[in-house]
Amino acid sequence: MIPIGKRQKPLLEYIIGLLRRHGLRDVVLLVGYKAEQIRNYFEDGSRFGVRITYVHDDPRYKGTAGALYNAYECSCLDADHVLVYYGDILSNVNLSELLEFHMSERSAATLALSRGYRVRVGVAHLSDDGRVVKFEEKPELKLPVSIGVLVLSARSFRYLEEVVAEHESPDVMSHLIPLMIERGERVMGYVTDAFWYDVGSIERYEKLEEMADALEEVLVSILS
Repeated sequence: MIPIGKRQKPLLEYIIGLLRRHGLRDVVLLVGYKAEQIRNYFEDGSRFGVRITYVHDDPRYKGTAGALYNAYECSCLDADHVLVYYGDILSNVNLSELLEFHMSERSAATLALSRGYRVRVGVAHLSDDGRVVKFEEKPELKLPVSIGVLVLSARSFRYLEEVVAEHESPDVMSHLIPLMIERGERVMGYVTDAFWYDVGSIERYEKLEEMADALEEVLVSILS
C-alpha cells in the first residue's frame, strides 16, 4: 500500500492495473499485514476492472509457499495456470507474452527473468592466500535473475504440500522451484528487458526518487 509516483497511488494498484491491462480479471490477494486497509481500498475490485478474492494468512503456514498453499487449500487457485506476482515488485513486464510462452512450452513453471542486475555492494575477488586481486563496485551479474513474477501450471501445486511439511518457512523460489527441478518438471525461464524494481525495503523505496522521470513513464504505461 506504499504510495508510488507523482499520483501517489499504492504499489498494489499498479500491479492490479498491469494484470487488467493484460486481460487478467480474476485476482486473488494473499493478505496479512494491513489486510483491512487493502480490503477497504480495493473492495471487490470492480472499481479497478477486476474481481478480487481475499485469502487471509493462516498461522499454520509460513513463508511464500505457505501462503500459496493456503490459497490452494481454500480452492482459490482452481485454474490450469496461475500467475504469481510478488506484492513488492513494480514492473511493466509483458504478462501476455509470459503466459503465451509458458503455455507454448507446456511448462510446469515459468520464471520471469531479467539480465543486467547490479549487486548492491562491492565484490572482492580473492587469491588462495586471501589477497584481493580484483575489486568490483556493484558489478553487473552475468546470470539472469528472478523478478518475482512466475507462472505455475496446476500440476505444480502437488509439490506445495511437500515443501510446507518439510520447511519451517517454505519459500516458492528457495524450496518449491528447486524441488520441481529436482523431480524433473519442466521449469522454463522467460527473459525480459522490461522495467522492474524491488520495493522491498525503505532504502529501495527512497531510491525511487532518484529515477522519478523514468519511473513516471513506466507508471503511465501501466495504467493507460
